[in-house]
Amino acid sequence: MDDANDLMQDTMVKAFTNKDKFTEGTNLKAWLYTIMKNTFITNYQRMVRRGTFVDTTDNLHYINSGDVLVENGAYGDFTMDDIHEAIESLDEVYKTPFMMHYRGFKYHEIAEKLEIPIGTVKNRIHIARKILKDDLHVYRHKN
Repeated sequence: MDDANDLMQDTMVKAFTNKDKFTEGTNLKAWLYTIMKNTFITNYQRMVRRGTFVDTTDNLHYINSGDVLVENGAYGDFTMDDIHEAIESLDEVYKTPFMMHYRGFKYHEIAEKLEIPIGTVKNRIHIARKILKDDLHVYRHKN
């Protein structure tokens, strides 16, 4: 379960970091699924390399140690419903500036469009992030 949560968090961080690479109007769920799949494969390959040792006999076989087990906890629609639900549950005063910022608007552009001070924009986005973080706490990375 922790591995699935780690994969989910890694996926969301990569998606947010690379949000400028997402093309508006395309399938967000498919884009996120691709990020998740690639992250899983990369992590799996890294784990396999760590669990592999070289036989030093003349045969030089690569042997995977049997004490490593990986379960694939990644399911197609994993948490997108939870994320959308959390965003939709935000009060409109927080949701609107948050979504504008997520879509790439700068603080000053949001302030102009909503006709509110830039400090208010920053504060509302900060509050939206805090609410979402609390609402989506089950996906928080655990060590």
